[in-house]
Amino acid sequence: MTDAPVRTRTYSWPDPAGILDAAANSTGLEFISRMLTDGGAAPISRTIGMTGVAVKEGEVTFGIEPQEFHNNPLGTMHGGIFSTILDSACGCALHTTLAKGQGFTSLTLEVKFLRAANKDTGPLTCTGRVVSRGRTVATTEAVLQDARGRLYATATSTCMIFAAPSAA
Repeated sequence: MTDAPVRTRTYSWPDPAGILDAAANSTGLEFISRMLTDGGAAPISRTIGMTGVAVKEGEVTFGIEPQEFHNNPLGTMHGGIFSTILDSACGCALHTTLAKGQGFTSLTLEVKFLRAANKDTGPLTCTGRVVSRGRTVATTEAVLQDARGRLYATATSTCMIFAAPSAA
C-alpha cells in the first residue's frame, strides 16, 4: 500500500459570507434559483462535486458523477456522499418555499440505501420534493437515481422552520 500512487485534488468555493448575505436578502426560491444558475454553490457542493440541475417551488434536482474520491474502502461510493446529496435535495426543496427572513434546519434524515454506485455507474440525479409544509415543520423526500431511472437511495426528512437570525 505504501508504494501505491497518490492522487491529489484541488478545488475552490465562494466566500460563505456572500452566500449568507444572499440568503438573508432573498426569498428561498430566489436564493436557490440564483445558487443553481450563477454557480454560487455552497462549499459542500464543491467538496463532493454536486451540481444544480433544476429548481422550482417545492422541488430541486442535483447531479453528481461518481468519482474515485467518493469511494469507501470497498471501491463503491461512500454512503455519506449519498446521504449528503439526499439531505441537500430535501433541504433545498424546502428552502424554495421559504419567505425572506425564514430559515430551517433538519430535524431528521432517514436514508435507505438500495444499490451501490461507483465511478463506472455514470451520472446520478437526486430530486428532492416537499411532501408537507406547515408553519413550523415540514416533511420532504428525495430519490437518487441513474439515467435509466434505477433507484440507488431514497430519503425522508423532517425540518423545522424558523425566523432566520439577522445577518451581522
